[in-house]
Amino acid sequence: MPTRSRAPRLLAAALVGLGVLAASTACSAGDLGQGDDTTAGTTAPGRATPALSGEVTVLAAASLTETVDRLAAEFEAANPGTTVTVSYGGSSALAQQIVSGSPVDAFLSASSATMQTVVDAGLVEGEPTTFARNALEIAVPAGDPGDVDSLADLADPDVSVALCAVEVPCGALARQLLEAEGVDVVPATLEPDVKSALTKVELGEVDAALVYETDVAAAGDRVQGVDVGGADAPTTAYLGARLRDAPDPTVADAFLAYVLSDPGQDALADAGFRVG
Repeated sequence: MPTRSRAPRLLAAALVGLGVLAASTACSAGDLGQGDDTTAGTTAPGRATPALSGEVTVLAAASLTETVDRLAAEFEAANPGTTVTVSYGGSSALAQQIVSGSPVDAFLSASSATMQTVVDAGLVEGEPTTFARNALEIAVPAGDPGDVDSLADLADPDVSVALCAVEVPCGALARQLLEAEGVDVVPATLEPDVKSALTKVELGEVDAALVYETDVAAAGDRVQGVDVGGADAPTTAYLGARLRDAPDPTVADAFLAYVLSDPGQDALADAGFRVG
Protein backbone atom coordinates (compact mmCIF):
# COMPACT_ATOMS: atom_id res chain seq x y z
CA MET A 1 0.00 0.00 0.00
CA PRO A 2 1.44 3.44 -0.84
CA THR A 3 2.73 5.46 2.09
CA ARG A 4 2.24 9.16 2.47
CA SER A 5 3.65 12.03 4.42
CA ARG A 6 1.48 14.39 6.44
CA ALA A 7 1.73 17.18 3.88
CA PRO A 8 0.09 20.56 4.54
CA ARG A 9 -3.53 20.71 3.50
CA LEU A 10 -3.43 24.18 1.90
CA LEU A 11 -7.00 24.35 0.66
CA ALA A 12 -8.36 22.98 3.92
CA ALA A 13 -6.42 25.57 5.90
CA ALA A 14 -7.81 28.34 3.73
CA LEU A 15 -11.33 27.09 4.26
CA VAL A 16 -10.88 27.10 8.01
CA GLY A 17 -10.07 30.78 7.64
CA LEU A 18 -13.40 31.24 5.89
CA GLY A 19 -15.27 29.34 8.58
CA VAL A 20 -16.91 26.90 6.15
CA LEU A 21 -15.16 23.60 6.87
CA ALA A 22 -17.53 20.73 7.69
CA ALA A 23 -17.71 19.05 11.09
CA SER A 24 -16.09 15.99 9.55
CA THR A 25 -12.87 17.90 8.89
CA ALA A 26 -13.05 20.57 11.59
CA CYS A 27 -9.90 21.16 13.58
CA SER A 28 -7.45 23.96 14.21
CA ALA A 29 -5.65 25.69 11.37
CA GLY A 30 -2.42 24.22 12.69
CA ASP A 31 -3.81 20.70 12.32
CA LEU A 32 -4.90 21.27 8.73
CA GLY A 33 -1.89 23.17 7.46
CA GLN A 34 1.27 22.76 9.48
CA GLY A 35 3.03 26.10 9.75
CA ASP A 36 -0.03 28.00 8.46
CA ASP A 37 -1.02 31.06 10.49
CA THR A 38 -4.57 31.31 9.11
CA THR A 39 -6.84 31.56 12.15
CA ALA A 40 -9.23 34.45 11.50
CA GLY A 41 -12.84 33.39 11.48
CA THR A 42 -12.27 29.95 13.02
CA THR A 43 -14.75 28.53 15.48
CA ALA A 44 -13.86 29.31 19.10
CA PRO A 45 -12.65 26.37 21.21
CA GLY A 46 -15.51 24.33 22.58
CA ARG A 47 -18.04 25.62 20.06
CA ALA A 48 -19.48 23.41 17.31
CA THR A 49 -18.70 24.13 13.68
CA PRO A 50 -21.84 25.48 11.93
CA ALA A 51 -23.74 22.69 10.21
CA LEU A 52 -23.45 22.46 6.45
CA SER A 53 -26.46 21.98 4.21
CA GLY A 54 -26.96 21.87 0.48
CA GLU A 55 -26.03 19.87 -2.60
CA VAL A 56 -22.66 19.73 -4.32
CA THR A 57 -22.43 18.54 -7.92
CA VAL A 58 -19.07 17.04 -8.84
CA LEU A 59 -17.63 15.89 -12.16
CA ALA A 60 -14.83 13.38 -11.55
CA ALA A 61 -12.44 11.29 -13.62
CA ALA A 62 -13.66 7.72 -14.15
CA SER A 63 -10.62 6.29 -12.38
CA LEU A 64 -11.81 7.96 -9.15
CA THR A 65 -15.17 6.17 -9.15
CA GLU A 66 -14.77 3.82 -6.20
CA THR A 67 -12.80 6.27 -4.06
CA VAL A 68 -14.97 9.34 -4.62
CA ASP A 69 -18.09 7.24 -4.01
CA ARG A 70 -16.57 6.37 -0.64
CA LEU A 71 -15.59 9.98 0.12
CA ALA A 72 -19.04 11.26 -0.86
CA ALA A 73 -20.73 8.77 1.46
CA GLU A 74 -18.41 9.68 4.35
CA PHE A 75 -18.91 13.40 3.76
CA GLU A 76 -22.70 13.04 3.72
CA ALA A 77 -22.64 10.92 6.88
CA ALA A 78 -20.60 13.57 8.69
CA ASN A 79 -22.79 16.37 7.34
CA PRO A 80 -26.41 15.09 7.28
CA GLY A 81 -27.73 18.21 5.58
CA THR A 82 -25.61 17.71 2.48
CA THR A 83 -25.90 15.71 -0.73
CA VAL A 84 -22.98 14.91 -3.03
CA THR A 85 -23.95 14.09 -6.62
CA VAL A 86 -21.07 12.78 -8.74
CA SER A 87 -20.88 12.07 -12.48
CA TYR A 88 -17.86 10.17 -13.84
CA GLY A 89 -16.25 10.06 -17.25
CA GLY A 90 -13.14 10.81 -19.24
CA SER A 91 -11.57 14.01 -17.93
CA SER A 92 -11.42 15.65 -21.36
CA ALA A 93 -15.15 15.10 -21.95
CA LEU A 94 -15.97 16.39 -18.47
CA ALA A 95 -13.88 19.51 -19.06
CA GLN A 96 -15.81 20.18 -22.25
CA GLN A 97 -19.09 19.76 -20.36
CA ILE A 98 -18.00 22.46 -17.94
CA VAL A 99 -16.83 24.79 -20.71
CA SER A 100 -20.18 24.25 -22.44
CA GLY A 101 -22.02 25.57 -19.40
CA SER A 102 -22.92 22.50 -17.34
CA PRO A 103 -23.92 23.68 -13.80
CA VAL A 104 -21.13 22.12 -11.73
CA ASP A 105 -19.69 22.93 -8.30
CA ALA A 106 -16.38 21.04 -8.43
CA PHE A 107 -14.14 19.26 -10.93
CA LEU A 108 -11.77 16.39 -10.10
CA SER A 109 -9.52 15.84 -13.11
CA ALA A 110 -7.01 13.08 -13.87
CA SER A 111 -4.49 15.40 -15.49
CA SER A 112 -3.24 18.97 -15.40
CA ALA A 113 -3.91 19.34 -19.14
CA THR A 114 -7.63 18.66 -18.83
CA MET A 115 -7.92 20.92 -15.79
CA GLN A 116 -6.12 23.64 -17.74
CA THR A 117 -8.91 23.58 -20.32
CA VAL A 118 -11.30 24.79 -17.63
CA VAL A 119 -8.78 27.23 -16.16
CA ASP A 120 -8.14 28.79 -19.58
CA ALA A 121 -11.89 29.29 -19.99
CA GLY A 122 -11.87 31.41 -16.83
CA LEU A 123 -14.19 29.05 -14.98
CA VAL A 124 -12.07 28.04 -11.98
CA GLU A 125 -12.10 29.86 -8.65
CA GLY A 126 -8.54 30.15 -7.32
CA GLU A 127 -5.81 27.68 -8.15
CA PRO A 128 -6.48 23.95 -8.74
CA THR A 129 -4.92 21.72 -6.09
CA THR A 130 -3.13 18.42 -6.72
CA PHE A 131 -4.56 15.77 -4.39
CA ALA A 132 -3.11 12.49 -5.76
CA ARG A 133 -1.07 10.86 -8.52
CA ASN A 134 -1.49 7.61 -10.47
CA ALA A 135 0.60 5.38 -12.73
CA LEU A 136 -0.14 2.85 -15.44
CA GLU A 137 -0.31 -0.92 -15.16
CA ILE A 138 -1.15 -3.61 -17.70
CA ALA A 139 -4.43 -5.39 -16.98
CA VAL A 140 -4.95 -8.87 -18.44
CA PRO A 141 -7.85 -11.31 -18.03
CA ALA A 142 -7.61 -13.88 -15.25
CA GLY A 143 -5.25 -16.62 -16.36
CA ASP A 144 -3.48 -14.28 -18.83
CA PRO A 145 -4.62 -16.08 -22.02
CA GLY A 146 -2.54 -13.72 -24.19
CA ASP A 147 0.65 -14.60 -22.29
CA VAL A 148 1.46 -10.95 -21.60
CA ASP A 149 4.43 -10.65 -19.24
CA SER A 150 5.82 -7.22 -20.08
CA LEU A 151 5.15 -3.94 -21.85
CA ALA A 152 7.06 -5.19 -24.90
CA ASP A 153 4.51 -8.01 -25.34
CA LEU A 154 1.86 -5.42 -26.24
CA ALA A 155 3.64 -4.91 -29.59
CA ASP A 156 2.96 -8.52 -30.62
CA PRO A 157 0.38 -8.41 -33.45
CA ASP A 158 -1.24 -11.53 -32.00
CA VAL A 159 -1.98 -9.69 -28.74
CA SER A 160 -5.15 -7.58 -28.82
CA VAL A 161 -4.77 -4.40 -26.77
CA ALA A 162 -7.21 -1.77 -25.52
CA LEU A 163 -5.92 1.75 -24.98
CA CYS A 164 -7.68 4.89 -23.88
CA ALA A 165 -8.11 7.52 -26.57
CA VAL A 166 -5.19 9.92 -26.51
CA GLU A 167 -7.53 12.82 -25.67
CA VAL A 168 -8.12 11.43 -22.18
CA PRO A 169 -5.41 11.33 -19.49
CA CYS A 170 -4.94 7.54 -19.45
CA GLY A 171 -4.45 7.59 -23.24
CA ALA A 172 -2.01 10.50 -23.15
CA LEU A 173 -0.04 8.78 -20.39
CA ALA A 174 -0.02 5.48 -22.33
CA ARG A 175 1.35 7.21 -25.42
CA GLN A 176 4.05 8.87 -23.30
CA LEU A 177 5.04 5.54 -21.76
CA LEU A 178 5.04 3.57 -25.01
CA GLU A 179 7.08 6.20 -26.84
CA ALA A 180 9.59 6.41 -23.99
CA GLU A 181 10.06 2.64 -24.01
CA GLY A 182 10.09 2.34 -27.81
CA VAL A 183 7.10 -0.02 -27.89
CA ASP A 184 4.91 0.25 -30.99
CA VAL A 185 1.34 -0.84 -30.25
CA VAL A 186 -1.51 -1.02 -32.74
CA PRO A 187 -4.58 -1.02 -30.47
CA ALA A 188 -7.59 -3.19 -31.20
CA THR A 189 -9.78 -0.50 -29.66
CA LEU A 190 -9.52 3.05 -28.34
CA GLU A 191 -11.80 3.69 -25.37
CA PRO A 192 -13.33 6.95 -24.06
CA ASP A 193 -12.15 6.39 -20.48
CA VAL A 194 -10.10 4.01 -18.38
CA LYS A 195 -13.07 2.07 -17.00
CA SER A 196 -14.19 1.25 -20.54
CA ALA A 197 -10.71 -0.08 -21.35
CA LEU A 198 -10.73 -2.17 -18.18
CA THR A 199 -14.17 -3.59 -19.02
CA LYS A 200 -12.80 -4.92 -22.33
CA VAL A 201 -10.30 -6.95 -20.30
CA GLU A 202 -12.86 -8.13 -17.76
CA LEU A 203 -15.09 -9.40 -20.56
CA GLY A 204 -12.19 -11.14 -22.30
CA GLU A 205 -12.64 -9.02 -25.41
CA VAL A 206 -8.93 -8.07 -25.46
CA ASP A 207 -5.77 -9.71 -24.18
CA ALA A 208 -4.55 -6.62 -22.34
CA ALA A 209 -5.18 -2.94 -21.62
CA LEU A 210 -3.06 -0.12 -20.26
CA VAL A 211 -5.03 1.23 -17.30
CA TYR A 212 -4.18 2.77 -13.95
CA GLU A 213 -2.74 0.83 -11.02
CA THR A 214 -5.84 1.77 -9.02
CA ASP A 215 -8.18 0.27 -11.62
CA VAL A 216 -6.35 -3.07 -11.50
CA ALA A 217 -6.64 -3.01 -7.70
CA ALA A 218 -10.36 -2.13 -7.82
CA ALA A 219 -11.10 -4.97 -10.26
CA GLY A 220 -9.89 -7.59 -7.77
CA ASP A 221 -9.64 -11.13 -9.12
CA ARG A 222 -11.49 -10.22 -12.33
CA VAL A 223 -8.15 -9.21 -13.85
CA GLN A 224 -4.43 -9.68 -13.27
CA GLY A 225 -1.87 -6.89 -13.20
CA VAL A 226 1.41 -6.85 -15.09
CA ASP A 227 4.03 -4.26 -14.11
CA VAL A 228 5.01 -1.87 -16.90
CA GLY A 229 8.55 -1.88 -15.51
CA GLY A 230 10.87 0.96 -14.70
CA ALA A 231 10.96 3.07 -11.58
CA ASP A 232 10.79 6.19 -13.74
CA ALA A 233 7.50 5.31 -15.44
CA PRO A 234 5.40 8.48 -15.93
CA THR A 235 2.55 9.39 -13.61
CA THR A 236 -0.45 11.67 -13.92
CA ALA A 237 -1.54 14.30 -11.40
CA TYR A 238 -5.11 14.52 -10.13
CA LEU A 239 -6.31 18.06 -9.49
CA GLY A 240 -9.41 19.42 -7.81
CA ALA A 241 -11.01 22.82 -8.21
CA ARG A 242 -14.19 24.68 -7.35
CA LEU A 243 -15.92 26.33 -10.28
CA ARG A 244 -16.32 30.12 -10.22
CA ASP A 245 -20.06 29.95 -10.81
CA ALA A 246 -20.64 26.99 -8.48
CA PRO A 247 -24.32 26.82 -7.45
CA ASP A 248 -23.30 25.91 -3.87
CA PRO A 249 -19.72 27.14 -3.31
CA THR A 250 -19.71 26.64 0.47
CA VAL A 251 -20.47 22.92 0.31
CA ALA A 252 -18.19 22.54 -2.70
CA ASP A 253 -15.28 24.09 -0.79
CA ALA A 254 -15.96 21.85 2.20
CA PHE A 255 -16.06 18.70 0.03
CA LEU A 256 -12.78 19.61 -1.67
CA ALA A 257 -11.29 20.21 1.76
CA TYR A 258 -12.41 16.73 2.77
CA VAL A 259 -10.59 15.23 -0.24
CA LEU A 260 -7.42 16.96 1.02
CA SER A 261 -7.97 16.03 4.67
CA ASP A 262 -6.26 13.11 6.37
CA PRO A 263 -9.33 10.82 5.99
CA GLY A 264 -9.62 11.77 2.33
CA GLN A 265 -5.95 11.15 1.66
CA ASP A 266 -6.13 7.85 3.56
CA ALA A 267 -9.01 6.70 1.34
CA LEU A 268 -7.03 7.59 -1.78
CA ALA A 269 -3.97 5.75 -0.48
CA ASP A 270 -6.11 2.71 0.37
CA ALA A 271 -7.23 2.63 -3.27
CA GLY A 272 -3.63 2.68 -4.49
CA PHE A 273 -3.29 6.35 -5.40
CA ARG A 274 0.04 8.01 -4.67
CA VAL A 275 -0.48 10.76 -2.11
CA GLY A 276 1.54 12.94 0.21
